[in-house]
Amino acid sequence: MNKNASERPRSVNVLSSSASSSRQWRSDHRQRSVKPVFAAVVSLLFGALLPGLASAAELPDLNGREVVVVTENAYPPLQFVDPKSGEAIGWEYDAMEELARRLNFTLVIENSSWDAMIPAVSEAQYDIGMTGITIRDDRREKVDFSEPYMRSEMFMLVRADEDRFENAEQFAALEDGLIGAQAGTTPFYTAVYEVLDGDEQNPRIKLFETFGASVQALRSNDVDLVLTDGTAGNGYVSANPDTFKLVGEAMGSEDFGFIFPKGSELVEPINAGIASMKEDGTLEKLNVTWFLEYKLGE
Repeated sequence: MNKNASERPRSVNVLSSSASSSRQWRSDHRQRSVKPVFAAVVSLLFGALLPGLASAAELPDLNGREVVVVTENAYPPLQFVDPKSGEAIGWEYDAMEELARRLNFTLVIENSSWDAMIPAVSEAQYDIGMTGITIRDDRREKVDFSEPYMRSEMFMLVRADEDRFENAEQFAALEDGLIGAQAGTTPFYTAVYEVLDGDEQNPRIKLFETFGASVQALRSNDVDLVLTDGTAGNGYVSANPDTFKLVGEAMGSEDFGFIFPKGSELVEPINAGIASMKEDGTLEKLNVTWFLEYKLGE
């Protein structure tokens, strides 16, 4: 686990506070993607995915119990450290704080690396994990998932002056082109099986410990492509339009959910809270705040 003063642990007592305004080819890997700008966030409002859950008036009361949530703080705008304030913020922070307010629990947030997160939650070291985690059947063998709160599609992030390729096929034909990826994630396996030749040891893939490190390598010309969802990709492009752009078509779509230890009694209340936030427009407001209004680094 990797914690520091700016990345929590943070205990948020939300019992009297108002809501804050403002991640089938391989089945054990993280998906990080959402279609550019607002087309994707509309897909967050999937009415058929949350049938029959409690309305806001019927929400469970968790009686102020402490709920420890672990996140990575490495995936803007879902959760990241604000470069200006040093504060950990994002869509998932606001959503979880709103769930805490509605369900009456005391929120404690801690920080962990991505590759340690699912095992740690599976072992009940934390109550909930949130970091844009794709809902996948193989993962259900290790952890329980909430209902989806976001739908994701993957795109190609490149430097703004890139003119050698515009899609996966053209990149694959570029023999000296390099992809930056975080090991054990869906972008890595997409690079292997949908962009390149299916060889997981392909030297054209350079591995990095975090998503942010791969983007920095793209910026500094150490790699030529990073695969990302539109959520993170548009955040980087919006903040650095002279540095980055997205190219190519979306590469599939998957749904994000919160994770829990198997058999957790928190799954049902959190699902009820997600349903109520969808029902009253709160998810849509968060989408506007973080996907349209927020400008990374401004």
